[in-house]
Amino acid sequence: MSHITALDAAALSAALARGEVTAQEAARAYLDNIAREEPRVGAYLTVTPERALEAAERVDAARRAGQALPPLAGVPAGLKDNLCTRGVRTTCASRMLAGYVPPYDATAVARLAQAGVPCLGKLNMDEFAMGSSTEHSALGTTRNPLDITRVPGGSSGGAAAAVAAGEAAFTLGSDTGGSIRQPAAFCGVVGMKPTYGAVSRYGLVAFGSSLDQIGPLTRTVRDSAMVLDALAGYDPLDATSVDRPYGGYTEDLEKGVAGLTLALPDELFGRGIAPDVAAAVEAAALRYEAMGARLTRVSMPALRHALPAYYILSSAEASSNLSRFDGVRYGHRATAYESLDELYEASRSEGFGPEVKRRILLGTFALSAGYVDAYYKQALKVRTLIRQDFDRALAQCDMMLSPVAPTVAYKLGEKTQDPMTMYMGDICTVPANVAGIPALAMPCGAGEGGMPVGLQLMGKAFDEKTLYRVAYALEREGL
Repeated sequence: MSHITALDAAALSAALARGEVTAQEAARAYLDNIAREEPRVGAYLTVTPERALEAAERVDAARRAGQALPPLAGVPAGLKDNLCTRGVRTTCASRMLAGYVPPYDATAVARLAQAGVPCLGKLNMDEFAMGSSTEHSALGTTRNPLDITRVPGGSSGGAAAAVAAGEAAFTLGSDTGGSIRQPAAFCGVVGMKPTYGAVSRYGLVAFGSSLDQIGPLTRTVRDSAMVLDALAGYDPLDATSVDRPYGGYTEDLEKGVAGLTLALPDELFGRGIAPDVAAAVEAAALRYEAMGARLTRVSMPALRHALPAYYILSSAEASSNLSRFDGVRYGHRATAYESLDELYEASRSEGFGPEVKRRILLGTFALSAGYVDAYYKQALKVRTLIRQDFDRALAQCDMMLSPVAPTVAYKLGEKTQDPMTMYMGDICTVPANVAGIPALAMPCGAGEGGMPVGLQLMGKAFDEKTLYRVAYALEREGL
């Protein structure tokens, strides 16, 4: 049944609708692939075969009864392990939550269930989504399926690896500063960070609440648009959800780019971008020009400050969000303590890994008396300047184009002892999170070692339709 897992989500959806494949056959094919690939890749923390097959049988029964079904009905998917799943453990790849079983589903998970999507299991990640290589997982190592000596990216490394290895038709990840787009680029798949407020964050274990966004990782641009159709929408359970019309993301895919203006920000093509990455992205830009798009260069001076502002804001929010993991109500609880303070200290020391501790300390410092004005409030001002830069640039163009990451996927262990170098890998992705705009990553060629290079497209808020249209035009060209 390997022919089933060779189909992208759109093709599998069509085969299911025509009755050429049953949902149970599709689920079994992916479960078989997981069993084969996991020893090599290590994408999953929890596999849920019984749940997947039960959901698939419900889809098959509904189809036999002649019911009209959503496009994704019967298309199996995996979920990043920071999305709450009722009755299935949700660990955030941390010892702190190693045994946590939520009593409810995240809204994004519930929407996939309503769409008839069988869930194959929960995927590995950097602990609490803090990292860029999935090497900060406390529960296992995920390797890049294209070269198992290299990282899959992070923090949604398991989600990207599962798609690239044929272990899921698509997956859901979360993106706080590039955690969908960078692993998508490293694994040669498509990753979408929607506009902040377009997809409910209810049930996503919070890292940086003003930055986090859930989105799909898929094999193709059309697949991504299909999944976002199922995910996007207002949710009263999420105070940051925006009440507006959504959907129809596949409608404009075929319109091409003739007449559109694409801007290349100078600040995202400068120091630190590897020559092979810059060359592949600039070649993609020229392909767009050949298709009838107009290219222009723009300068966005505030982007030079995006990375430090992001790490202050995200770490401050992480310090606040993770304070709930105190050994009292849920999560890891130390056994040796003699006072409440010792319970807090021992539980958090044992439960959190080094990278999470590093960011909690950074965030707590930035919020502390005497420093909040110098760091946190200054970062908020920089955020405003970055938004204004994007507003000005996007008023003059339809889309912005840049690399996703400064390099292709690097070797396992290469950067784990140098946090600053790893943080610099987010230089191209954090601006979209800080500004709250949609951004998509897709492969656009090969770099060092034959590894994929990622192209990033950034658009106006809630204009995912144009983002998909521009991405599809390049994909159709064969890049």
